[in-house]
Amino acid sequence: MSEDADIAEAVPDEPEIAVAPERARSLRSLLVRHAVDTRPLSIRPYRRLLIGQGTSFIGSMLTQVAVPVQVYALSRSSLYVGLVGMAGLVPIVLFGLYGGAIADAVDRRVLYLLASIGTWGVTLALLAQTLLSVDSVPLILVLVAVQSAAFAIASSARGAIIPRIVPIELVPAANTLNFTVGNVGQVVGPLIAGVLVGQSHGFAYAYGIDAVLFTAALYSALRLPAIPPDHAVANPGLRAVGEGLRFIATRPVLVMSFLVDICAMVLAMPRALFPQVAAERFHGAVGPLYSSIAIGSVVAGLSSGWIGRVRRQGRALTFAIVGWGAAVALSGVARQLWLVVVLLAVAGGADLISAVYRQTILQTYAPDEMRGRMQGVFIAVVAGGPRLGDLRAGATAAVTGTMVSWTAGGIACMGAVLMAGLLVRPFWNYRSQ
Repeated sequence: MSEDADIAEAVPDEPEIAVAPERARSLRSLLVRHAVDTRPLSIRPYRRLLIGQGTSFIGSMLTQVAVPVQVYALSRSSLYVGLVGMAGLVPIVLFGLYGGAIADAVDRRVLYLLASIGTWGVTLALLAQTLLSVDSVPLILVLVAVQSAAFAIASSARGAIIPRIVPIELVPAANTLNFTVGNVGQVVGPLIAGVLVGQSHGFAYAYGIDAVLFTAALYSALRLPAIPPDHAVANPGLRAVGEGLRFIATRPVLVMSFLVDICAMVLAMPRALFPQVAAERFHGAVGPLYSSIAIGSVVAGLSSGWIGRVRRQGRALTFAIVGWGAAVALSGVARQLWLVVVLLAVAGGADLISAVYRQTILQTYAPDEMRGRMQGVFIAVVAGGPRLGDLRAGATAAVTGTMVSWTAGGIACMGAVLMAGLLVRPFWNYRSQ
């Protein structure tokens, strides 16, 4: 072969040289399509709200881990840990519904600020009872109930604020950012709490850090613009609450969005079992268990650019919750800590997807004058469901053991949600606007 031929063979044709840049462009396009949509961050009030919520949420997760671990340390019973969830259930339902009606009648910024101050005050009370060594499970349950009431009102107001400060086409992206930032807190907070609660005075440190970090939420609420409802409810009482419930009851899409979440949280939430399982199987390593679901949610959130492009949201929501139940069921029979964490992370990814679709359906389906009440019901279901799940898991474990309680709940969730989704055709065929 001649020298010229060797040179010709060594140098690729011009179209082949262009392959690498073309592949790079394709990779960038893929990342842009699937990376989290950050456009809502260009809106200053939303950005400030997100930063305040995310910072304070890390602290609140310290408290959410410290409370059940402290109760278990005092009582040595998963049933009592389950009662922590039950203590917050009734206040969340009542004040979520009523707080939503109030949010449709008053400036939502003011309501959010006042309710946040109430939540902060209870955190200080939890710190005080720990420093004084009261060692009273009933007192802790009372404080949890009061804090749950304030949390329900604040969350109803905050959920109704977002569609007012973010363009409607960016609501799915805003919700994804909210849930992703919240889940970052659920990763970082429990890991820190897992270290703190094993130390001397660890519960006091957890409550104290929560109180300090929560000031970010108070500051963000202060800096929000005034947000009165478009058409204020004249009398934010039981009649207004009833109007909101009737609005939901006549719309199968909304009914199902709540029902499938109740199934997921009541039947398949293993959270109340974490302290006992950590003590019995994993040498007290409770932090990774509390963080695992959130780890998956964060990963899903960071790769969530596709979520807003899905139009068959009822169908997507059903499949996401079935995936949650399957991953929870499998994690219940795993014996290695790392495998339990991985499977619960998969469940967390499915939960993030379902949460975004539930919230988006609710915020875009209802008119503004109903959004506060819709968010009230949303908070009652989303925050109340896991608390019922805590009670179910703890009570079932007391009779059958932790593995049966954990695994059977995931299997039941899969069956119930898939059947309900297929039977209610308006929900199954629901397309986003």
